[in-house]
Amino acid sequence: MALKKSELYSSLWKSCDELRGSLFFVGWDVGGWNCDKNGKSRDAIVILDAERNIVGLPWRGNLRSTINKATDTADWISHLFALCKAPTQGSSRIILAIDTPLGFSEAFVRLVTQRVNVGEIGSSDTNLYLYRQTERFLFENGLSPLSAVKDMIGSQATKGMHALARFAPLMPRCGIWSSGKRLTAIEAYPSACKNSATVAELREPFPKLGHDDLDDALTCALLAYIFEVDFNALIVPEADVPLSEGWIWVPKDVQPKPERDQRTGE
Repeated sequence: MALKKSELYSSLWKSCDELRGSLFFVGWDVGGWNCDKNGKSRDAIVILDAERNIVGLPWRGNLRSTINKATDTADWISHLFALCKAPTQGSSRIILAIDTPLGFSEAFVRLVTQRVNVGEIGSSDTNLYLYRQTERFLFENGLSPLSAVKDMIGSQATKGMHALARFAPLMPRCGIWSSGKRLTAIEAYPSACKNSATVAELREPFPKLGHDDLDDALTCALLAYIFEVDFNALIVPEADVPLSEGWIWVPKDVQPKPERDQRTGE
């Protein structure tokens, strides 16, 4: 019996998936290095499959020991899935969206390492030491990102950067980190997406997950999904954005928030 066209397409997609391995979208809301002592803010992980179904169970705790124990990228990925009580295949490809600053401004780095100053300092949101170009861009568009330098999230930021240095040390382009094959990582900012219709539509089928950390991790996972399947829906960095500073990936339809939101610090 001849296959229906829909059955044929389904079979072809299944064969392609088997050839390239499974695809998962992982959201990581980052807690501080010692967040096990902070009940309000901890690491949270949510994993989605290619159809945006939650895989296993959302997890919340401290990833410090997991980061320390992992021997390489594949081992770390396996640990993340194990924490969420989810099986994974060795060939699976991971898009990881991380909610924490994944760089410092070039001006700040030059000040610390070379004692080079930028001259006159103006308002906080234009301070080249406090904010990266991606954050200043968000300020210019009515949003209020936090600073890894001034807003008590240096612990979370260095934790995220440490994990990237260990498990996704390559930067093929600004704002994208990679292990080379299996893992691609980006920086997300769930609070900037609260009024995004793009994110709201994807978020609508999911219930609240029981804690803001988990809800933010879910939003991160959905941003990882958008990054993979609808890249043109995101704001991309201009050519002059320093590679070392990275980039916060947000949808083009983000709208300013009425009040400043906080990435909770320790």
